[in-house]
Amino acid sequence: MRIEFTKMTGAGNDFVVIDNRSGLVINAAELAQKLCDRRWGVGADGLLLLENSTVADYRMMYYNADGSYGGMCGNGGRCIARYALLHGIASAEQRFEALNFVYAVSVLGDWVSLSMKNPSGLKSNLMLRVTTQKAKAHFVDTGSPHVVIPLRKGVLDKLDVVTIGRRLAHSKRFGSMGTNVNFVEVDDHKVLYMRTYERGVEAETLACGTGSIACAVVGNRIWKLESPVTIVARSGKKLEVTFRSDGISYEAIVLSGPAEVVFSGSVEV
Repeated sequence: MRIEFTKMTGAGNDFVVIDNRSGLVINAAELAQKLCDRRWGVGADGLLLLENSTVADYRMMYYNADGSYGGMCGNGGRCIARYALLHGIASAEQRFEALNFVYAVSVLGDWVSLSMKNPSGLKSNLMLRVTTQKAKAHFVDTGSPHVVIPLRKGVLDKLDVVTIGRRLAHSKRFGSMGTNVNFVEVDDHKVLYMRTYERGVEAETLACGTGSIACAVVGNRIWKLESPVTIVARSGKKLEVTFRSDGISYEAIVLSGPAEVVFSGSVEV
């Protein structure tokens, strides 16, 4: 069976996108493992399936590189929206379904803005062992669970994100599902720089959409950063997070940034 696909990247967070409205893909978890493999497959952080929906223009199903169901993915949502526009599946102003929630998206060229669910479960000042010392961390669910660890200047580039991130991501403290782990620092211009270890990918990714929202929320809490917040991903690409906040809760979250086609092709599976 031959399947058509498009490789896309959202600020460095890369995906294999497949139009599955015909139901051609049945075992998505196995397919994700094969296609996302960077040595024997196409290579990506995750697989995005565009499927039929009765409540929106289409439904997005997201699978991590290890085959686990990823639920919602901010950069993945922005990429699949650009894909839907390019393939005539939806207009520039569109809505898609994911995890029983309908998201609104606006596509302007390769710049895509995605309205996200309000963050929940914010917990501040958790003490976690980062290296040989404990550091203050913050937890928030932005569609996916995220731990955010603020760093002092000059530490981010030197950090062993994979080793530390893997240990924290699968700590018993965060249950059997684990969490994503973000490390962030702020510069003199109030710009956030972040690095992320993503569960399911089990590696550092070049960008993370829901992680960017988590970092923006924490940046507002501890550094008083006002909306819009600019986040520089590990890829060097910029993402922008806008929000409204009363200092306690956050709403009207919008994640914006580039969503680009890398190449298209077909694969025999």
